[in-house]
Amino acid sequence: MIGILTIFQKEFKGFVFAPTFWVICFLLSVVFSWVYPIQLDLFAKLLMNYVMQQGVSVNQLNIHYGVFLRQVSYLNLMLIIVIPALTMKLFSEEKKMRTFDLLMTSPVTSFQIVLGKYLAAMGAVLGLILIAFVYPLVTSFLAKIFWGPLFIAFFGVFLLGAVYTAMDLFCSSLTENSLIAYVTSVVLNISIWFVGIGAEVVDSEAGRKFFEHVSLSSHLSSLVEGTIRTNGLIFFGSIIVLFCFLAERVIESSRWR
Repeated sequence: MIGILTIFQKEFKGFVFAPTFWVICFLLSVVFSWVYPIQLDLFAKLLMNYVMQQGVSVNQLNIHYGVFLRQVSYLNLMLIIVIPALTMKLFSEEKKMRTFDLLMTSPVTSFQIVLGKYLAAMGAVLGLILIAFVYPLVTSFLAKIFWGPLFIAFFGVFLLGAVYTAMDLFCSSLTENSLIAYVTSVVLNISIWFVGIGAEVVDSEAGRKFFEHVSLSSHLSSLVEGTIRTNGLIFFGSIIVLFCFLAERVIESSRWR
């Protein structure tokens, strides 16, 4: 436990004092400060004119669907790009600077190294998600908000960020080139969204159910709409454990080499 805490403190301080993290925070704030008021204004106009509108969906008249879920989708797109920028140096930079060999000879296990770095990265990701949460929080002074679905929606984004972080941490463990780690992470983050397409391609019922079960979008959609399902939590947890385990195996193999 002490080893995990030591790695976590070291890496988290590295995130907090790194200019890259604050530049990303600034860019996220700029994007949301530009996009969110526009979405809020469009929603307000829709409410004022809904009597004159024909065929308007009931969901569009709900601020959770009309504003907050759109913000969640924008946040997801940005996390696909920014999380690799945070995680790409976790292992690749240490390998490049030859401090990785020192880490391998320190009295910590590969599991402690991976978990400490992963938790530190998740701390940084949580900070980014909290920036996005500030906007609905401010909106609560102007409109009535049902906090339950909103918290669950952002919890879903947090789990999604945890999946990205685990996959990107694994990518960083494979190379000493930070650029390669970044590109590989972005490609992997995007690729995982296309797994569920198999449900529309296969003809067999069993194959369709399988691809629906491993579809990231199907599990996330229930969370962002305010519903927590056990199979969804198990799915996200399984991916996180899998890629953290793969990263630990890569680090352990480097120790033996």
